[in-house]
Amino acid sequence: MMDELDVGADTHIRLLAGRNSAGRPVLEVLPARVLGERSFELSGSPGLVLGCAAGDVLRIADDGTFEVTERGANVCIQAYRGGPFSSEDLADLQAGLVPLDGLAEAPADGRFIVATVARQVGLPAVERVMNDWAAGVDNAEWWFGTAD
Repeated sequence: MMDELDVGADTHIRLLAGRNSAGRPVLEVLPARVLGERSFELSGSPGLVLGCAAGDVLRIADDGTFEVTERGANVCIQAYRGGPFSSEDLADLQAGLVPLDGLAEAPADGRFIVATVARQVGLPAVERVMNDWAAGVDNAEWWFGTAD
């Protein structure tokens, strides 16, 4: 049972991103805030996991599967290119997202980029920025990491 003092604490959670070629689970570690037993508010958007974004409230099972119990105010956008993105690629996307008040981040190895943008901005505005950016980056693909 969770201690009352833990509610509101910052922590890290593990979400199931999929399975590797050997069938073993691939888990992504993400920052979150404790809301209650198995209930967390996601503090950052995932780069690998689909179906959630920063601000969403999740109920998480022991195996890393989750249910979004409350949608937050953001959408998650994920980008991949089959090789690392350069720091310039990331900087260009960050600059493109400034008018949308969005955020783009990547791990140190640049293997993917994840962006978080307020849902109220509207998907067409996000699509324009992402399409313009991807057109200038070889083999870049992007998709919404959240379904709605």
